[in-house]
Amino acid sequence: MADPVLTFTDRGIYCPSGDFFIDPWRPVDRALITHGHSDHARWGHRRYLATHQALPVIRHRLGDIDAQGIGYGEPLRIGGVTVSFHPAGHVPGSAQIAVERDGEIWVVSGDYKVEPDGLAEAFAPVRCHAFISECTFGLPVFRWRPQAQVMADITRWWAANAAEGRTSILGAYSFGKAQRLMAGWTRSAPS
Repeated sequence: MADPVLTFTDRGIYCPSGDFFIDPWRPVDRALITHGHSDHARWGHRRYLATHQALPVIRHRLGDIDAQGIGYGEPLRIGGVTVSFHPAGHVPGSAQIAVERDGEIWVVSGDYKVEPDGLAEAFAPVRCHAFISECTFGLPVFRWRPQAQVMADITRWWAANAAEGRTSILGAYSFGKAQRLMAGWTRSAPS
């Protein structure tokens, strides 16, 4: 049996044939980053590779770093593998990273969302032999209602509070969730 395309190490997901890590949690020489959230894009790596859309957020958070941007679907040869980034639908610029070696494709997705939200680039399925996914909410107990229903509930809640003279306050992560709430509110708010 051939060596796996990707392995798990104490620094993160490692590609021996390309000598890089994907979303490493400890400093490494070369880091491929799925998106700009702090649990994926960490300070201390020597070189970064992320989508063009994710780089402004990553640079804002991490400062002056050696970073290269890549377009969605653009193949890039690194050592003995070809990598490409594909929309993950999580936040603007988020990506699934495909790693291909000798016809075998493994895909890593930090966070992803398959329901389009009109804000992030829509999730694009990638045919692969192995899919590695973060599963923050992977347990069967988590059942998410469609976003349109959630936004309609928020709108009704806001309207009821406004009718009673109460102020409504929503809290959300500053990157991704806050923009999704604002975009959803714009689409569902009463005129």
